[in-house]
This record gives sequence, structure tokens and C-alpha cells, in this order.
Amino acid sequence: MGSFCCKEEPVDLMSEVELSHFALLRSVGKGAFGKVRVVQHKGTKKLYALKYINKDKCLEMNATKNIISERNLLENINYGLIVNLRYAFQDDENLFMVLDLMLGGDLRFHLDRMGKLPERFVRFYAAEISLSLNYLHKQHIIHRDLKPENILLDEKGHVHLSDLNIAVQLTSKKKSLTTIAGSLAYISPEILKKQGYSYSTDWWSLGVVIYELLYGKRPFKARTNEELQNLIMYGPIHYPNEPTVSPEAIDFMQSLLSRDISKRIGIGEAGFKQLKDHAWLKDACWDILSTKTVGAPFIPDEKKSNFDPTHELEEVFLEDNPLKVRRRTVKKSVSCEDMSALISTNEKHLLEQAFLNYDFTKPEEKDTSAMIIHSLKVVFNLITYREDCSSFCFFY
Repeated sequence: MGSFCCKEEPVDLMSEVELSHFALLRSVGKGAFGKVRVVQHKGTKKLYALKYINKDKCLEMNATKNIISERNLLENINYGLIVNLRYAFQDDENLFMVLDLMLGGDLRFHLDRMGKLPERFVRFYAAEISLSLNYLHKQHIIHRDLKPENILLDEKGHVHLSDLNIAVQLTSKKKSLTTIAGSLAYISPEILKKQGYSYSTDWWSLGVVIYELLYGKRPFKARTNEELQNLIMYGPIHYPNEPTVSPEAIDFMQSLLSRDISKRIGIGEAGFKQLKDHAWLKDACWDILSTKTVGAPFIPDEKKSNFDPTHELEEVFLEDNPLKVRRRTVKKSVSCEDMSALISTNEKHLLEQAFLNYDFTKPEEKDTSAMIIHSLKVVFNLITYREDCSSFCFFY
């Protein structure tokens, strides 16, 4: 009795990028604005992180502006210590972003398992995060949501900033912000005081992250959000005797957690030089640190999963509409002259119009795809040639 085999439909890798170009692997994350899966490009065999969100949920969560803003910011970002965007595409139901894959997990995952991190780990992470923040600030971008969950390790132990969904880019007309945004425990006092804020807020958040990594707890603890806000704005910051932390590390945190912005290090070119020259980070190999050639103090175990396994279980058992390849029927056109103008319109119009311009491929990914397409054409031509030969050649 013969066996029946279901063959996968052939994929046209020469067409515009879509979900069918990727093999769907395990689920590894879930955030406020979407879910994350590991995927493999069927042509290049490269592994990526696929972040996706349902379009209807964009409307329900009023998240359309955030999704479009993040995609637009990532299009112009390319830095070794940031999770970069490689492709963006959509089908009728979902929006997709294909990003650099970080197999080492996030700092929250490791902090939960270790309780607290050794100071030499934290010092290394602080230096790399500082470079990423400085890069973003030079692009006039404020991250606004720096926390352990948004700091990801690659397989060699280097940290990368991720999740720019509430990040904002300042302009000549908008040099400061007043809107409250971010995760409350990491929000700076100037945001809560609603007196206007800028790049300074990211450096405060870094101070909170460093404190939490070193001590295994945050600098402020409260029973209510109102009480926590008051502590962030006016409460004293205590540095425990246990675990033992060097005076240099404490001084560095104090310099970041200064409520007087003029005394907070990291801000602007002079402030960043002051940060690099600080005693705690002065041996950080600044000139080559961004190249990731400096060995990290902690290498994630490649034999173990560095992700919460519940994400995969949720995808299998609890997902109402599990991810699968769906053909797109949305007509593609570029009808909007200025994406930023659309962001001020209503949510439904954004879905219908702004998402038309959502698709994107990083230039270097295009180059790789072009090479694969060329190779496929060579193979195809060779097969065609052999078939033509077989029509008049006899083989004995």
C-alpha cells in the first residue's frame, strides 16, 4: 500500500518578501504590542526573530501609531548593539517585522534565575548599553522604555537594545516631550513632573537598570503607583551593604540617578565623555567595544533554552488564531507623501493607508537575496539545458 505525502507548496523566493519565505520555528516572546518567533529564511538559511501583531488588535489597543513609528525608526537604524530590522511585510491579518535574532535571552530572564548579577557582568553591560543609547541620541531618538526585558543577549554574551515601540524622534520643532510614557519603575522624575524632558530620561532608566542588576531589586518599592511616583520624584535612594558593590559602581549609579539633570552624566557629547571617563567604566575598551570583539564576561549556555517556555505552550494551546501563511490580497501602492502626516489621522485610515508603506527590506538583505536569486537562475538554466539536450541526445 502506497504512502501519501503532503508536499509543501513551492516558494517563489524571487517575489517580494512574505511569510512563506520563512520556516516558522519556536515561539520565544510576547510583548505589549506583539509576539515573537524564531524563523529561518528558506533561501539564506539565516535565523531571525519574527515579531508580529494582528491588525485588528492594533485597533483594539490603539497601537497603530506605535507600530508604524517603530517600523519607521528601525528603517534608519543600523548599529551592532541594537536589534536591527531586516524585513517588514504584511498579509491581510498581520504585520510582521523580521529582526536580528538574539539567542541569549533578555536580562530579565537571567536576572530572575540568578537573583542578581556579578558586578563585572553589569559593568560590561552598562558600557555596551551606554554606546547604544549614545547612538540613538545622535539620531535624535529617545528610547523611553529601557528595562531588563528590552535588553537582549546574543549567543556570545553581548547586549542589544530592543523594542522601540514607544521611542520617539525629536525634531527641530519638537526638542522636548511632555507625554508620560514608559514602564513606571524605570521612568525618570522629569517625566512624572510634566515639565518637559529629553535624552536625560534614558540615562536615569539606565541607572535604575544597573541598580536592579547589582542588587536584585529596584531602588524604589511602593504599594501603589501613586506612592511609587512620589518616591521616584522625591524619595531617598539607599545603596545596601549587601551584596558588596564597589564605591565606583555606587558613584556611577548616583551620577545617573541624579534628579538634577545638569549633574546627570551621559547627556550630550560632554556628558557622554564624562561617562566614558568615569572610574567604573574607564577600562571599557571604548574604541572597539561596539565591534563586539571584546570578550563578554558571560556566555549564555547554547545547550539550554534562554527563553520562557510558556510562550511556546501559549502558541500551541491557547492561541485562538495561530500564525500561518496567508496569501495577501491587499493592494500595494504608495499613496501617502509623508508618513508622519498620516500618524495624526484616525486609526482606521492608518490601517488602510499607512500600512501600504509598511513593507521594507534592509539593503544588505537585498544583496544576499540577489545572490541567491542569481544562483537559482543558474541552476534553472542548467536544468533547462540538460532537458533540451535529452531531447536529441542518446545515452548508452
